[in-house]
Amino acid sequence: MKYSIDKQERFTIFNLKEDKLDSTIAPQLKTEFLTLNAEGVKNIILDFSDVKYSDSSGLSAILVANRICSQAGGLFVIVGISDHVRKLITISQLDKVLTLLGTVEEAKDAVIMNELENELRQEGNE
Repeated sequence: MKYSIDKQERFTIFNLKEDKLDSTIAPQLKTEFLTLNAEGVKNIILDFSDVKYSDSSGLSAILVANRICSQAGGLFVIVGISDHVRKLITISQLDKVLTLLGTVEEAKDAVIMNELENELRQEGNE
């Protein structure tokens, strides 16, 4: 599996450099997400710009990342989605569960807003 990881202070950008996200790659992708989570990463921006095709096992890997980020109080955002992958996500009704944005910059803003909202909630509960 080809990918790059760019760790920032508030988020990590995971750029999947594959044409297809299918059953041959999905288990490795899940492992990478779980490793990032174990390292304390709670906000992941998944750059899907190179991915043209995904199947149900690919969606499963994405849902794992969404769940672990959510459980950690963070945000999982997917950017650069192809029309085919967007259709699959919509048909599966995962567009109501996942955060899908157009660009990495929009995703960075969403993560920062989510962090600020979490901080305000915590202050309100003290």
